[in-house]
Amino acid sequence: MTTLLKNVTNSIWHAFRALQQDCSGFVGKSKLKVLTANIATLLDLYGVERGLDHYRSTPTLNFDHYLYYLSQEVFCSMSNELPLSAVRNYESKIDEVCWLVCHKDFQLKDAYFTEEVTYQLFRIFCMMADLYNDELDDNLFTVKIHPSEALIVVKQLLNSLGLDYNNEEKYDYLKKWDDGLDFGEFLAILRFKDFDKLNDYVASICEAIRDIYQTLIMDVIKKGYLFRRGYVLPTFREYFFVLQPCELTYYKHHTDREVCGTIALDSKFTVKPFIPSSGKTERIPKFTLISGDRAYELGAHDHKTRLQWISALQLAITYSTGREGFQRDTVNRRKQQRELELRKRQEEERLRSIHLKQLEETNVQLEQEKLARLAAESQARQYEAVAREDSRRVAELEDVKLCLERMLEDEIQAKRDEEIVRALQARVLAEEWEKREELEQLQSEQKALLELERQKRIEFEHMQQENEKRFKEAEQKLRQLEEERKKLDRELNMARQKIQLSEDNKGIVEAKLQAIAPTYRKAPDFMIRRTQSFVASDRPVIVAVPR
Repeated sequence: MTTLLKNVTNSIWHAFRALQQDCSGFVGKSKLKVLTANIATLLDLYGVERGLDHYRSTPTLNFDHYLYYLSQEVFCSMSNELPLSAVRNYESKIDEVCWLVCHKDFQLKDAYFTEEVTYQLFRIFCMMADLYNDELDDNLFTVKIHPSEALIVVKQLLNSLGLDYNNEEKYDYLKKWDDGLDFGEFLAILRFKDFDKLNDYVASICEAIRDIYQTLIMDVIKKGYLFRRGYVLPTFREYFFVLQPCELTYYKHHTDREVCGTIALDSKFTVKPFIPSSGKTERIPKFTLISGDRAYELGAHDHKTRLQWISALQLAITYSTGREGFQRDTVNRRKQQRELELRKRQEEERLRSIHLKQLEETNVQLEQEKLARLAAESQARQYEAVAREDSRRVAELEDVKLCLERMLEDEIQAKRDEEIVRALQARVLAEEWEKREELEQLQSEQKALLELERQKRIEFEHMQQENEKRFKEAEQKLRQLEEERKKLDRELNMARQKIQLSEDNKGIVEAKLQAIAPTYRKAPDFMIRRTQSFVASDRPVIVAVPR
């Protein structure tokens, strides 16, 4: 079935990419057998994976080859007359299998989204994204969502959270971005951690994503509370209704999972507003859903809600016989609109390029004509300049002729003057020669004097060196004598000190002797004879004798 394969191609591509060992775009047949067997089992087919061994001679397949095999061996057995509910059921099962294969590639470290919500976003992404072939390598494919489609999801999510999308400028770059977003980038733009007021409301975000999932994937056209008249008791009871293109389901409460009833919709159904026969305004605005001899009487809370439900039911009846559903058809129409706009832009660009090329060619022609005109004007000016140059040259030649004649006369006169000058030069040269000989003789005499002076200078320098040497020796000897004099002075001072000390000692001794013994002689008649000097000296000892 072409429609089913087309709807699940993007999810199959994610599983195919998760099985790749590298970025070559090829997967081994052994791995593809497992994936093929799981998909075929969901479609009640068995053993179709064994055909991969005989499909192409290579051990690996790229995604295009694998997709062709699935279309020819697996999905071709599906009937094109399947109802929309069955197609949606098969899509859900195949997407779940593909998600089990590739979900590890999209696990978030901070667990901002639960695994269930991430899977729901995965299905939303696969429904709204497109498969692209790499421009550089035909074996490589990628699935990306157009930025405008991503903005639709962002806008719905922000509106569900009570935020104003128009005030969020952080998504303006997506409006000008032509390149698509892969699933990882798609998850990144849906992470609203930039909003401080949402940090504690992850559960609210997940609930909003579930509502978007029901709208886009489950193809819920409208849901809300309505009144329904019973069969046994002809009274109105309030139920929570969920409208899809193929059925209208109602529950006792919007949180209930147990279905109270389902009305299968087809093209035979019609919906009409209920008009009371009395003409009075009723408390509950009613409308009737009719199919053949069966009629379902429903009621809304107000007139506006009734009109909305009538319009939604008519839309669901229109898509009840389709194969794609309302939301997928809406996505396809947006894709077609983008393709038309792209082709329109390309056509405008082509026409603009043609127009620019024509303008460029016209400008080139005008430039060439301008250059030709300038060249002609330049050539005419050159001819005029050549004529003026010729006239100027003739005048110059005449001037040169007159100048040459004058120069010839001057040259003749110069030759006469030259002969006179040469005679004078010969006489001057003779005189100079004599002076030169005299100068050479003086130079030789000066050289002899200089040589004699040099010899004298050398002798003088030698004598000066001898004198300096003697002077240095005399200085050295003088220093030695000075040192000896200083030494003798020191010794003399020491001797004087000793003499003074001995004189002092002598006075003390004499005083003591006078105090102890009587005076034997008078001092003038007797003098003490000193037999030994108190000063150590090489001089002769002076001995005192009596007078």
